[in-house]
Amino acid sequence: MTLPTPTPTPTRSKRIYEQLASDLRPLGLMIYGGVHPHRVPVPQLETGTLILIGTAPDFWTCLTAAPEGQDGTPDPVDSYSRRTIGALADRYRAVAYYPFGGPPYTPFVAWALASGRAFTSPSQMLVHDEVGMLISYRGALHFDKILDIPAPARTTSPCVDCADRPCLSACPVHALVDGGPYKLAACHDHLDTPQGTECMASGCIARRACPLSDGAGRPPAQTAHHMRYFHHP
Repeated sequence: MTLPTPTPTPTRSKRIYEQLASDLRPLGLMIYGGVHPHRVPVPQLETGTLILIGTAPDFWTCLTAAPEGQDGTPDPVDSYSRRTIGALADRYRAVAYYPFGGPPYTPFVAWALASGRAFTSPSQMLVHDEVGMLISYRGALHFDKILDIPAPARTTSPCVDCADRPCLSACPVHALVDGGPYKLAACHDHLDTPQGTECMASGCIARRACPLSDGAGRPPAQTAHHMRYFHHP
């Protein structure tokens, strides 16, 4: 007779979470939040624990030192994310998910909001409690086990306490407006002008203006890379 797998004790499950966080650091990645689908309903999952993974301040250094950053691999950020997070999935016997490779796309926005660590900003873009609007999910791991995950540091959006709301005022062409929608055409038109050079070279001015975005620690080369892929996919 096959006996059921015992549920890990909180001490053991906490160690798994902490070990994963430790394993992510040398990869330039960090935990962006977690969800217990049986407690907070989310699309596509019903049980276990979902751990969301995103870029850390030293992500670009790790990527450029990796094979994907040196051998001309198409979509090096995605390729690096798939390799490293996939290897962790094998090590932890978890299932890996990625926010790219669709359609159909995995519902990362819904998962992020369910984690309690990401919120909808006034501009309707996601804002994270640690990395602000320079949020960049690179993957997620789904564990069958119920892991002990830290409670979110905040119970309300950081935007509630942000009186200036620079995400709405910093954009030179007002592409981000209160309540949306995002004026995509105005943004792309601006990026084709000399005045759009700063966004192309250093990243979206509005996203960088978020007071929490400093927590992302992104170098200009990384933000420029993302802008190139955004403007010329």
